[in-house]
Amino acid sequence: MINVAYACPKCEQTVQCNFELALPLKCPTCGHSPTIQPDFIREGEIHRCLSCGGRELYVRKDFSQRLGVGIVIVGMLLSSLTWYYYMIYLTFAILFAAAALDALLYFLVGNVLQCYRCQAQYRGIAGLETREPFNLETHERYRQQAARINELSQSQQQANSQQQPKQQQPVT
Repeated sequence: MINVAYACPKCEQTVQCNFELALPLKCPTCGHSPTIQPDFIREGEIHRCLSCGGRELYVRKDFSQRLGVGIVIVGMLLSSLTWYYYMIYLTFAILFAAAALDALLYFLVGNVLQCYRCQAQYRGIAGLETREPFNLETHERYRQQAARINELSQSQQQANSQQQPKQQQPVT
C-alpha cells in the first residue's frame, strides 16, 4: 500500500490517503478524483504523478528541512555561546553532537518520491534506489513556469476587471 499526500487541484485542500492500485484517489472535502491513466503505474512502480500526471519525479529524504536547519542553528548558537566564554572543549562537543545527530537522522529516516510540478509525495514505494535525486535545474524550470502562469492569470484578472462597465449613478 502506498501513502499519498497531495493538494487537491479542485479545492486546494491537502489530501493524505493510502492508495491501492484497484482504488482511485478521492478528495474527502470536495470528492474530486484525479484521472489515473494506465501508464502512470507500471509493474507496481509509479512512473507519473497520480495527482497532476507530471512525468518528472525525484527522491528525497522524508525529513523536515525546517527541523534540520533548526538543529544546525541551535548547535551554532550554543557553540558560539560556549566559545564566547572560552569553553573550547564544550564548544567542539556541541558541534560534534549536532553533526552526529544530523548523520544519525540521515541514516534513520526513509525516502519519499516527490513530484516537481505539484509537490505530491509518495511513501511506501519499492525501488526508490533507482530513481533520480533532486535536480535544481528541473525544479527551477517548474518554479519559473508556475510563476509565469500566476503572473498571466493575475494580468487577465486585471484586464477583466477593467473591461467591466461601471454602473452609472443616477443624477439627482
